[in-house]
Amino acid sequence: MDMKRIIVVCSLFLASCSSDTHEVFSWDGLLQSDNEAFNLVMADLAKYQVQINYTQIDRDEYGKAKLSSQELLIDTQRYFYPASTVKMPAAFMALHKMNKLIDEEYALDRDSIMLHDSIRPPQSYVRIDTTHASGLPSLAHYINKVFVVSDNDAYNRLYEFCGQAYLNKSLQDLGVFDNSRIRTRVGISGFSTEDNRYTNPVKFVDQKGHILVRQEEEYNSADDLIFPYLTNTSKGKGYYDDDLDSIIMKPFDMSEKNFINVKDLEASLQRVILPENFSEEQRFKLRDEDYQFLYQAMSKYPNDYDFLKDNPDFYDGYVKFFMYGDTKEDIPDHIHIFNKVGFAYGTLTDCAYIFDTDTGVEFFLTATIYVNDNQIFNDGKYEYDEIGIPFLAELGRLVYQYEVKRKREYRVDFSKYLK
Repeated sequence: MDMKRIIVVCSLFLASCSSDTHEVFSWDGLLQSDNEAFNLVMADLAKYQVQINYTQIDRDEYGKAKLSSQELLIDTQRYFYPASTVKMPAAFMALHKMNKLIDEEYALDRDSIMLHDSIRPPQSYVRIDTTHASGLPSLAHYINKVFVVSDNDAYNRLYEFCGQAYLNKSLQDLGVFDNSRIRTRVGISGFSTEDNRYTNPVKFVDQKGHILVRQEEEYNSADDLIFPYLTNTSKGKGYYDDDLDSIIMKPFDMSEKNFINVKDLEASLQRVILPENFSEEQRFKLRDEDYQFLYQAMSKYPNDYDFLKDNPDFYDGYVKFFMYGDTKEDIPDHIHIFNKVGFAYGTLTDCAYIFDTDTGVEFFLTATIYVNDNQIFNDGKYEYDEIGIPFLAELGRLVYQYEVKRKREYRVDFSKYLK
């Protein structure tokens, strides 16, 4: 069965399962474009390993959201490298853990000075942060950097604060992770699987250097972790080995790397955008001010920060692939994108909540695409700019255009996201 036929069959099946929606949904009707890169991918979805989750949002007269998800080719057990998308649930969980400490009457907050120590190689310590106006690191600033430029070190410090076992067990307990795992730091060499089980000592101090909370080094035993069953963790036909400075012609083993499936990734974002849709046991432990902080962190652009201001390398669409990833033009003021992207090893992923204050459009969209034509990993030769990002940008535009035409009985009040 060709991929076009699969889309039609999937659309008919989903329509039969969603008879209470305003109209019959059709992927075949939505995914029509004259964009060359988009159509190249659509002609061979299997090659590009595309998975899409598009969630429609309909509000009642009280603003309560009803969610209707439309899935295309999603397989929660099929492995793809999530890259920096793991930083989003890690950021949410870091705030969750801090609020647990505050409940224990520790006198700290997300802006408290956060210092990392180093116990064993290849760990490193942190005492300063030159990108912050104060010159000092904090949980809040790490989270800002995670979203605005997808900073690797910022995520790694959040990972070290939470710990491997705490991250995974807590996300499983909240119902966010069904078949996903976070087990490594990102974008840093030298850490083996065993090294990633150890997390640095962390302490929070006040302006005078007095310790508010001290967290000792932790070891996350394999016995404490339940990781999912995954297929296709051996990828491609070869990989570049940095140590040997040569290409090894055998599949690249990703069995020890991070993984977040498309559904779980969106589930983490939905809990922050629409916490009222989940029971208290399924929500991150966040205060009202934490939600406002995250809404700002997820939606700001690089030039909104002094340490990135007027840097042409960081434009509005730099880490916002849907709709604007393929342009360096400014994103209009009425369009708001709360999201997290990831790109590495030829895989690009974006998970976003998008809304338009002019039209009242709002939706969730999560998608992943694989663009590694030579099937060699770690050689830096991927078709991100030629195929991957243009595909995701066009996908976002097509969904947006579909949403503009979709009937809504009640208009949304977006004020809580814009404070």
